[in-house]
Amino acid sequence: MSLWTSLEPASVTVDPGSRATVRLRVRNTGDVVDEYRFEPVGPTAPWTTVEPQTLRLYPGTTGTVELTFAPPRTPDATAGPNPYAVRITPTEHPEAVTVPEGNLTITPFTEMRAELVPPTVKGRFRGRPRLAIDNIGNTKLTASLTGSDQGDRLSYELQPANVQIEPGRAVFVNTTLRPRQIIWFGSKEEQRYSLAVRRSGAQALEVDGTFVQRGFLPRWLATALSLTVALAIAFVMIWLAYKPQVNTSANEKLAEAGVSTLAPSPSATPSAPALVPTPTAPVVVEAPASSQAPADSDSGDSGGGGGGGSESKAPVKPKQETAADAVNKLAARSDGRHICYRAYVADKGWQDPVCDGAIAGTTGKNLPIKALNIATARTGGVTGNAAHVVGGWLTGDKWSKAGDGVNMWMGSSKPAVAAMEGYTIKTIEGSVCQNAHIKDRGWLGNGCTKAGDWIYGGSPMEQKLQLEAVRFTV
Repeated sequence: MSLWTSLEPASVTVDPGSRATVRLRVRNTGDVVDEYRFEPVGPTAPWTTVEPQTLRLYPGTTGTVELTFAPPRTPDATAGPNPYAVRITPTEHPEAVTVPEGNLTITPFTEMRAELVPPTVKGRFRGRPRLAIDNIGNTKLTASLTGSDQGDRLSYELQPANVQIEPGRAVFVNTTLRPRQIIWFGSKEEQRYSLAVRRSGAQALEVDGTFVQRGFLPRWLATALSLTVALAIAFVMIWLAYKPQVNTSANEKLAEAGVSTLAPSPSATPSAPALVPTPTAPVVVEAPASSQAPADSDSGDSGGGGGGGSESKAPVKPKQETAADAVNKLAARSDGRHICYRAYVADKGWQDPVCDGAIAGTTGKNLPIKALNIATARTGGVTGNAAHVVGGWLTGDKWSKAGDGVNMWMGSSKPAVAAMEGYTIKTIEGSVCQNAHIKDRGWLGNGCTKAGDWIYGGSPMEQKLQLEAVRFTV
């Protein structure tokens, strides 16, 4: 090797968003003039520059180049020690590559942002916004969440109430707002509230929202009910005051015919008894057909102990709720975008549907998912496809698709079809977020699409690990 190098200093510390410089001294220890090319390599290469990029040295001479590190203030600049290296390629002997290495320590920083989706919710008894929290720092974020409003007119239920977020990741917190007093009659009322994301030793980040509380019954209906009751009371009073007189001429007609309308006195002595005519033929009284006994109790049809009665029917099995049933119910009582889904779990069958970030499937039981049933509300529809452990994409490039409030199916519950290892999903309007739990790996982390894009969730295709649980949000 005809080259000597030295990094001064070999280790350096830099803050994200700022710069640090390291000198690289190079000496040509060969016996010919040579030109050297310098190229940064490693994870820090995207934000490392070398000046100059080439250096021409005579035998026995030394030159200097400067390495400038400018890590961005984003999660990509991982906090802690990061190795860096520079590849030096001589022109005369390109096979004699030299790669001096050093260490760059990036200081940690914490930064986050939060957003209410949607910022305004409406309801009579509750509102269900979601709080999206993004960790845009380069260290893990731990925070707790609380809610408050003026007058303490709302109660807050936050799931989860504490979060841990990896750098560059986001979580959704399901929030349920409940008014402490119900508006039975009258117009709607707006209540301002705020959700606070609190970190230890840092100022809380507050996100403001509005809850529009509707009256249980509209004001016009209360007025109509009052008028109806008042009219009913007035009608009853008029009826009682002016009740019509009802007379009958039946007694007068009976009197003219000489018939007494008085009941006979119980003490009156009856006259001679009436003669009963002697019948010339016996009178036969027929029994009603419904009371006749069976003609022959010893007939063959009576055998078996229980024949001849009404035939018992098996109870009708209730219809299992689908994802479309669940999302339509949720959309009827809550504004905003929603997604509901359920999983067909091996040896268990179809589970009940869950919605908006809840877990479908199982964890820790080694039971794979074989099929998924998904439905959305206010997304313009949903489309997707299933990848299987054996066979991969069985339907090729043919994706399942369904509009809002309609069931979309992927995978297969047939015993002969292998379990799912992953899936693709896309909403027609807006973004969709997913998180997959696969065998031996656990949860892979939440991932979201841009509006109109699709995303893959599940096992890396080359590893063929079975899918066990999923979460979706829109």
